[in-house]
Amino acid sequence: MTAWTTDQLRTIIEHEDLFVSPFREDGVTYGTPTQTWALVVDGKVYVRAANGKDSRWYQAAITQKAGRVRVDGVDYEVTFEDAGSDDEAAIDAAYEAKYGSAEESFAVPIMQGEGPKGASVRVSPR
Repeated sequence: MTAWTTDQLRTIIEHEDLFVSPFREDGVTYGTPTQTWALVVDGKVYVRAANGKDSRWYQAAITQKAGRVRVDGVDYEVTFEDAGSDDEAAIDAAYEAKYGSAEESFAVPIMQGEGPKGASVRVSPR
């Protein structure tokens, strides 16, 4: 597994949206891009599924473990893995810091809720 570059992390930090496209069941075709909010915590990139583990993109990401993401018009080949609860508090704080004063601030408590917390995904370049 490779690491995100400083420039890539900066781009993710500076842009609100990251579009995830896990592979479909065939392991070759990318799924429909789904808009998420990406966070960087200690050099790692995280996204959460607003609809929790029932989210189709989340299920595909955890099952297929790979796909691509797009941020600022650039696609990156990535791996997806369940983030677990190790960085849960830091991810919550990152949502507040990045989106708490934005127009979308109403959604921050949703993303800090139990459903989305249980559907946290770490995204790594491959």
